[in-house]
Amino acid sequence: MTLPTAGSIKRLLIATYHRLDLWVAPEWFSERLSKDFLQLEVVRLTNYDNVEKEIADAEIAFTFSLRPAQFRAAQKLRWIHSPAAAVHQFLFPELVNSDVILTNAREVHGPVVAEQVIAMMFALAKLIPQDVRFQQQRIWGQEMIWESYRGLRELYGATLGLVGYGSIGRNVARHAANLGMKVICVRRRATEKPEFVEEVLPSSGLDKMLAVADYVVLAAPVTPATQNMIGREQLDQMKPDAFLINVGRGSLIDESALYEALNEEKIGGAALDVFEEEPLPPDSPLWNLENLLITPHTAGMTQKLWERHYTLFSENLRRYFSGQPLLALVDKKSGY
Repeated sequence: MTLPTAGSIKRLLIATYHRLDLWVAPEWFSERLSKDFLQLEVVRLTNYDNVEKEIADAEIAFTFSLRPAQFRAAQKLRWIHSPAAAVHQFLFPELVNSDVILTNAREVHGPVVAEQVIAMMFALAKLIPQDVRFQQQRIWGQEMIWESYRGLRELYGATLGLVGYGSIGRNVARHAANLGMKVICVRRRATEKPEFVEEVLPSSGLDKMLAVADYVVLAAPVTPATQNMIGREQLDQMKPDAFLINVGRGSLIDESALYEALNEEKIGGAALDVFEEEPLPPDSPLWNLENLLITPHTAGMTQKLWERHYTLFSENLRRYFSGQPLLALVDKKSGY
């Protein structure tokens, strides 16, 4: 990477827009960057109306997405940082084939999402959703919980089947191993066994993992190879009392196939934080499934979110201006 010219002012465009304020970069974020990096001219947008105009002179962009037309307008752009972990929205040919660097926030979200996964496994094992339903009806459901829901379970000694070993997967594996679970990981590169994992399988070993796992956790990026990676054939491979958990992206699962499997109780249950369409429509049949735990894409939410973003992004700015390798670099050809 060529070093930025010493003493020159570099334009940073922060363009974040979302219906939820949490995902919008707060004002203090840009103000602190301006104070800590005097070589930066920081422009903060909270909508996308003027992106093409403002990005024309930007060297660095901090944004969830760019359209090809906006990218073509960014003649000086050298580095894009995504405050999301997913980057498939950037992977159009012009950007992939360019010299523009792409980084993401996987290390910001990974540890937080991993906590959600563990919470989901405990909730499924201990039948917490059923307890809540009984509480709302003022019913002491002890006998019904034991007799009607296949019994309460322990995580200790259970097998976790993990798809993906990025920041989320690595943290999930660590927590699970510390709880006494056996961790089997399916990943694209299965050349060595990662830490906290007892067995690692290549992508072709997915069915083998599904056949033995008590909990299957999807934490893979969205790529052509992972779209609808869990469909009817894969669900048929799962144990009849196994649970499926998805904190990756909704498109990893064929939702119609999952609905069928849950409705017919072919698997023990599922917990989903992500969906093909978000917000999940009120008329979606998924809402009616008692063996499905739904969380509204909250796994990555934390009061510490923007402090965590600042720690990563400011460190990468220091590295950028000193010509050092950036953290959380995305391989644009691989898609993660």
